[in-house]
Amino acid sequence: MALQSKLFYIRTSFVLVRLSRKFLTKPVANQLSSSLQRVCISRPFFTSRVIMAAPGNRMCWDFTATDIAKRADQLIMKTKAVYDGVGDLKAENVTYKNVIQSLADNDCDYAVERNMLDFCQHVFPNKEMREASVEADKKLSEFDVETSMRQDVFKSLLAFQERNKGDLKPEAKRYLERQIKLGKRNGLHLSKDIQDKIKDIKKRMSDLCIDYNKNLNEENTILEFTEEELAGVAEDFVKNLEKTEAGKCKVTLKYPHYFPCMKKARNPETRKRLETAFNSRCLKENTAILEELVELRQKKADLLGFPTHSAFVLDMRMAKKPEAVKPFLADLAVKLQPLKEKEIKLFLEYKEEECKKYGYKFDGKINMWDMRYYMNMTEEKVYAVDHDKLKDYFPMDVVTKGLLEIYQELLSLKFEEIPGTKVWTEDVKLYSVKDSASGELLGYFYLDLFPREGKFGHAAVFDLQPGCVKIADGSRQLAVAAMVANFTKPLPDKPSLLTFDEVETYFHEFGHVMHQLCAKAEFTMFSGTSVERDFVEAPSQMLENWCWDKEPLNRMSAHYKDKKPIPNDMLDSLVKSRKANAGVFNLRQILLGTFDQRIHTCAKADTAKVLSDLSKEILGIPATPDTNMSAAFGHLAGGYDAQYYGYLWSEVFSMDMFYSRFKKEGIMNPKVGQDYRKWILQPGGSIDAADMLKNFLGREPNEEAFLISKGLNTQEK
Repeated sequence: MALQSKLFYIRTSFVLVRLSRKFLTKPVANQLSSSLQRVCISRPFFTSRVIMAAPGNRMCWDFTATDIAKRADQLIMKTKAVYDGVGDLKAENVTYKNVIQSLADNDCDYAVERNMLDFCQHVFPNKEMREASVEADKKLSEFDVETSMRQDVFKSLLAFQERNKGDLKPEAKRYLERQIKLGKRNGLHLSKDIQDKIKDIKKRMSDLCIDYNKNLNEENTILEFTEEELAGVAEDFVKNLEKTEAGKCKVTLKYPHYFPCMKKARNPETRKRLETAFNSRCLKENTAILEELVELRQKKADLLGFPTHSAFVLDMRMAKKPEAVKPFLADLAVKLQPLKEKEIKLFLEYKEEECKKYGYKFDGKINMWDMRYYMNMTEEKVYAVDHDKLKDYFPMDVVTKGLLEIYQELLSLKFEEIPGTKVWTEDVKLYSVKDSASGELLGYFYLDLFPREGKFGHAAVFDLQPGCVKIADGSRQLAVAAMVANFTKPLPDKPSLLTFDEVETYFHEFGHVMHQLCAKAEFTMFSGTSVERDFVEAPSQMLENWCWDKEPLNRMSAHYKDKKPIPNDMLDSLVKSRKANAGVFNLRQILLGTFDQRIHTCAKADTAKVLSDLSKEILGIPATPDTNMSAAFGHLAGGYDAQYYGYLWSEVFSMDMFYSRFKKEGIMNPKVGQDYRKWILQPGGSIDAADMLKNFLGREPNEEAFLISKGLNTQEK
């Protein structure tokens, strides 16, 4: 998942955020963060505090809660002055310098400061700092709405366009056209009365999204179980759980606790308690928020002349309209049903066996709390994949070393850790990124990989400092990104050992880091991952394929005790298991995408009922009574509203890129890697995704490889 500047979130009504494809695309819906990538610019009054251990990195992390409030106020004052200057221009006086340059250079500075101030709420250990960041986010979000509704600035843009037809470079022309389109999407061509209504709606939606995600970030439910109730879960996992005075095990709903228990706890009542609690997170407060958001989004669409909120959103995406998304999801669901039926039949056989063996009541059906358990059992029994044994070969330091080496070789880059740099907490690391041939410094990335209290609960990449050109002097601002995750922590007697899901998540999310760092767009608006939302996952999804190939897997693994490689038979089993549970897993994704489209093509929604009905219709498994997963489905309040289909949509392109180039010409072929960097990563959002794909593939994309990857075509390429 990739998070982008709030400035453009407010202007375009979608957040450029990327949640971990594993944690967001797995059958569990995940919370996104509505506050996007943020960072703060060094201002003169803070310069004495900043440690410039990394030239060109404008991030600073040693400010106080009081400083956050002050900096937010100063940022508002500075930005307002820029907009006032552009808005005050008479039509005959507009120029490239006083309109385009003024706005674009301000975008660059604003994004850095804004991102840093906002980022604090997701990662700082100190609760006072997180709360100050949330308050600054609300204040700045309201200001963002105000700036997005500046009709005087809109008029100056129109005047400049009228006076400069055909005189701009392609990216500058795209910037101007995009700004004008965004203005119209905010109703600036409509009456003042309608504009005021839109402004009020946007402010309310912004506050609601911030509150929704704050509720998720601060959620801290703990369930207590006896060791007997956790039978089947790895012994070392249970042993290291915090205990109550009565000796019960404390299990949280955070990923490193929830997933291991749902996959291995054999007692169905234990799984039911966990799944019910997990899909009841923030039930009361966030259900109300989401349903108000649905109503507000439709009201805004009505005011702007769109039939639905989905139609409004998709007008800026590759799909273009809901009428393209609906058959895409529906047709794929039909194709996957036979696979799902076979899988469910097998799950029921396993369940009946287990119930007889351990004396549990067999109810003759698969429930939501059974899914992960029997999906995991299928991988173990059919494909002989033992994930508990497998993780012993994925210690964090070995995975990190191998992953960084693979990316450097593939993309012709050089990474170097920068020790002693000021960061927000001690286990965060900072790296520089250079082009291996020229030595050009491209930027920096932070790795913040382990969970802690109050931290953003998933895996995502935050765009902190956009790579762009300062038009005033022609200098290039370096890109800075942060990968934030919640991987398995070290134990007293063991290093951090990653599950294979975590390895795949790591590889995927780091792909987003590379997109941020390798992009060479000139305007902040098009920096890094600022591509169409239904394409944004494709570059990282494509790179997940490296986790299913023996050569990269061997480079990223070694047993934590004796450094021995993964045995060949274990590797073979793992690679063969890729299509395991393809029907259930992908129908779960279709369910979430369809739910998202359904609620955003109507004026109001009973979200729990819609989700329950669709779950029975598409997946054939009813939602657990009195739950509502959408209350913790952060995508819907974090920028993926009406866009969750994009995970599957973008897979069409990711698989086409992989099968057509890398699989044919060599998975570690540096020539293909260079082409990928040049045609897919380097443009950022400066050209349409469809053109990037044609440039890389040498043709129009097709879905053949995608269908193969889903187990829907027996003829392998």
